[in-house]
Amino acid sequence: MNEYSHLSPLFTELACLPKGHRRRSRLRDRLIIEHLPLARHIAKRFSQRGEPLQDLEQVAVLGLINAVDRFDPARGPEFLAFAIPTITGEVLRWFRDRAWTIRVPRRLKELDMSISTAADRLTQELGRAPTPSEIAARLDVALSDVVESIQAREAYRCVSLDVPLSTESEDESVHNGILARTDPGVALVEDREVLSPLVDALTEREQRIVLLRFFEDMTQNEIGQEIGISQMHVSRVLTAALERLRQALTADTRGVRATAGTARTPGPGARSTGLSVAGQRCGGNAPRRRERRAPR
Repeated sequence: MNEYSHLSPLFTELACLPKGHRRRSRLRDRLIIEHLPLARHIAKRFSQRGEPLQDLEQVAVLGLINAVDRFDPARGPEFLAFAIPTITGEVLRWFRDRAWTIRVPRRLKELDMSISTAADRLTQELGRAPTPSEIAARLDVALSDVVESIQAREAYRCVSLDVPLSTESEDESVHNGILARTDPGVALVEDREVLSPLVDALTEREQRIVLLRFFEDMTQNEIGQEIGISQMHVSRVLTAALERLRQALTADTRGVRATAGTARTPGPGARSTGLSVAGQRCGGNAPRRRERRAPR
């Protein structure tokens, strides 16, 4: 049992309620509120990177909301096994979007935020993307400063190729450059990067089962047929592997890698969320077969 286990039935009830049902909204709000300590704990793990803790907590809460909305209790693991990497990935994406690759003057960073706000408002007012000159007029700043800030944005994040790079192209739209475009494949890559060092600490069989289950989206029966073991055996191995991943994710470490079969060593101030992964619900037993070594 863990401090969140009493909420599991609520996820099942939420999944069964049709969209628009009056109780659905109340259940969703309660699940988000009850799991706020988890989001704050994950945010605190990144508090040494120089960003305000309040900002990190807001991002972590967005990740929590996303996890609550996407979680499907019928797929197997408990909510925390799904929520922790989801929230962590949201925070990492936020850091990625805020990472400047070269040193940019503070005035340009501050102007960049004002440009984004002004561009959004002008877009609503004009019914189209504003030009740099229109943004400069709205902010009462020099056109050259607006263009310089847009150029500096290239060091901040990837932008559209349509962003004007000089005052000669001031009449071109800058809206697409101001609103960052996210590659849909980035989320998957980041999830792999977050989990990769933790998965390395698992046994070869545990690694294969976890990857087949969560990255290849195979059912437990399909996994059993793939590697030559029963569905019940897959369930037991998966539960044990998720528990060890949970221990590593919830431990507040500072780069200390655990050896295979052990959890990470908690650093100062670490606090366990009390997560445990319950046994997987079995969708029918696959016939037992003689076990063979899983292919690498």
